[in-house]
Amino acid sequence: MIKLYDGGAFLVNGNRIVPEAEGKQYSREDARKGTIAYGILSEHNTSGSMEKLKIKFDAMASHDITFVGIVQTAKASGMTEFPIPYVLTNCHNSLCAVGGTINEDDHVFGLSAAKKYGGVYVPPHIAVIHQYMRERHAGCGKMIIGSDSHTRYGALGTMAVGEGGGELVKQLLRDTYDIPYPGVVGVYLDGKPQPGVGPQDIAIAIIGEVFRNGYVKNRVMEFVGPGVSSMSCDYRNGVDVMTTETTCLSSIWRTDDNTKAFLTAHGRGGDYRELKPAEVAYYDGMIYIDLATIKPMIALPFHPSNAFEIEEFLKTPGDILREIEKNAAVIQENPDIDFSLTDKVGADGRVRVQQGIIAGCAGGTYSSICEAAHILKNANCGNDEFTLSVYPSSQPVFMELVRNGSITALMAAGAAVKTAFCGPCFGAGDTPANNALSIRHTTRNFPNREGSKPGNGQLSAVALMDARSIAATAARGGVLTPATALAEDYEVLEYNFDDSSYESRVYQGFGRSDRTAELVYGPNIKDWPEMPPLGDSILLKVCSRIMDPVTTTDELIPSGETSSFRSNPLGLAEFTLSRRDPEYVARAKAVNAGSGEMLEAAFAEIRRITPDARKEDIETGSVIYCVKPGDGSAREQAASCQRVLGGLANICREYATKRYRSNVMNWGMVPFQMEAEPDFRVGDVIYIPEIKKALDGDMKEIKAYVLGNETREITLYIADMTEEEKEIVKAGCLINYNRRRG
Repeated sequence: MIKLYDGGAFLVNGNRIVPEAEGKQYSREDARKGTIAYGILSEHNTSGSMEKLKIKFDAMASHDITFVGIVQTAKASGMTEFPIPYVLTNCHNSLCAVGGTINEDDHVFGLSAAKKYGGVYVPPHIAVIHQYMRERHAGCGKMIIGSDSHTRYGALGTMAVGEGGGELVKQLLRDTYDIPYPGVVGVYLDGKPQPGVGPQDIAIAIIGEVFRNGYVKNRVMEFVGPGVSSMSCDYRNGVDVMTTETTCLSSIWRTDDNTKAFLTAHGRGGDYRELKPAEVAYYDGMIYIDLATIKPMIALPFHPSNAFEIEEFLKTPGDILREIEKNAAVIQENPDIDFSLTDKVGADGRVRVQQGIIAGCAGGTYSSICEAAHILKNANCGNDEFTLSVYPSSQPVFMELVRNGSITALMAAGAAVKTAFCGPCFGAGDTPANNALSIRHTTRNFPNREGSKPGNGQLSAVALMDARSIAATAARGGVLTPATALAEDYEVLEYNFDDSSYESRVYQGFGRSDRTAELVYGPNIKDWPEMPPLGDSILLKVCSRIMDPVTTTDELIPSGETSSFRSNPLGLAEFTLSRRDPEYVARAKAVNAGSGEMLEAAFAEIRRITPDARKEDIETGSVIYCVKPGDGSAREQAASCQRVLGGLANICREYATKRYRSNVMNWGMVPFQMEAEPDFRVGDVIYIPEIKKALDGDMKEIKAYVLGNETREITLYIADMTEEEKEIVKAGCLINYNRRRG
């Protein structure tokens, strides 16, 4: 059972939930300070005000899709060394299989940056980003920022935030992460998970309840209650990393002896301290979960919130899959694609899948793989079309799984065991066959994130499941099976952490910067192009209008093989919106090339609206409209690619995540919103006079004009921005802003 409370609630003595309306004897303002989150945020806040936070983090992390751009931006902004531990992992472009030398060139650049600026460099195949941070840097009361949306270490007492590269650059320049104090939602765990139920099941159940209603959007999820101690810390990590899919800002868990044991086992017992709510703590919302009632779950295509109990799904699979096929028809926009999910239901009513994957920061944990191996012991995957691949999340985890026999059991069952790699999570590895259905213990199942290309007539699909149920399905040759059908009360073997692989291969350079060292550039690593400052007024041509309920960052800039171009801003920009609006790039380029003509054609009407307007004060560029853009990845390129093509603004009803809106601002674009339905189309031109003055005002009602035979006035607005964010947008981008500061 999962229950969402209406309004706020007090937690008394850590074990009694009192709805706000029934807790008049408690002071909300005092109790607000009693959350774990409040204590950690206050320790890291430098502003002197808990209402407007300026946070400095203890450590940072990036992977090889993002660190080149971050280092390049920070270097252009005047950085001379890494002021805090900065871990550069190589777990996304690990394969070095696309684009010739360019992936390995990025790795070489990363090592040279670690030497020059004093960083930590983790070579390919050694560890995925979040497992390394769990093992080496997370600790009780700390804060970590990462350029990956799944930066979550709350189960280890660390508040971690996934953000776009611009926010990491600010930390490298000794600036701060500026946000209003976030709401904090309590997640009260009661009971104990039943055998066969894993962390992905708990996570999918939560996501299914809170994603669509925005219950935790941009808030902190704080896990409390006696049920926390029913799960090992490794198990909690698997739940915690998936909180990203709720659109929360961060997460934090109460700590206990198991947290201490985890940190001690990893040689960092000194990083433990007890974290728990005060005697009375106030939460802006409360989620009650009876863990014993959670059953094996499946998140069907095309979102982690499309959640069903596997048992319930298997009662009427055809009906449910038929509805998803209708959604796929809208997504693919290609009548030549032969795609079906209902054909996975056999004449016997059983559902057959073609692929299973257990991988990454969510699925590749020690306990999940141990349990999968136990279920598959003395079973096999069969020699038909079903395949199973397993990726331990780090070399130390892999080594222990070898020692305890789990790897042998998996291989004997027919599984392919591979090195630490995030590729299956974003379409750079194990892409299924056309029209195939893959079940994965990974983080996301957005459209085309598995690597298929609808534009080329290819489409496959992913459903998220826990490693335990994937193993149960594998044991039955690909027939979809909940783990509770096979699981027993198995106890995971004790974990012994051996860091010899890290000692042998990881470059530990923090505090040892060498300013004489040279950065090593491959031919694909390019500097950011120059960005002009914001004009006094702006003239925008609408180059894309997407009316889907949500537009993901995977649609704004695709993952998969495009990741090889993340170090080349103009090269990557060629893929902008390629899977959602393939004509966008050509339109945006045409605006850039014809900016003078566009202004000339519109100027007579502009002068009618604002008689004193001067051409030299008006900046021209492109704009996109989406209903709700930015769900998913933290990748800053979802915004920077628009910018390098001449984008000046986004217009939307709301931003799906704080991190995407931050990316828009850090790349010098105006984050407009509008309440009304857009009555403009692709190709329309919008004039916004005196935008700089609007940024200096309350930003609540900004007049704009859709130009044409009958010019129409529309009203835009901008949600709160910090003074620094306003100055960044006016400067044209974060690089320009930092250069101006000297």
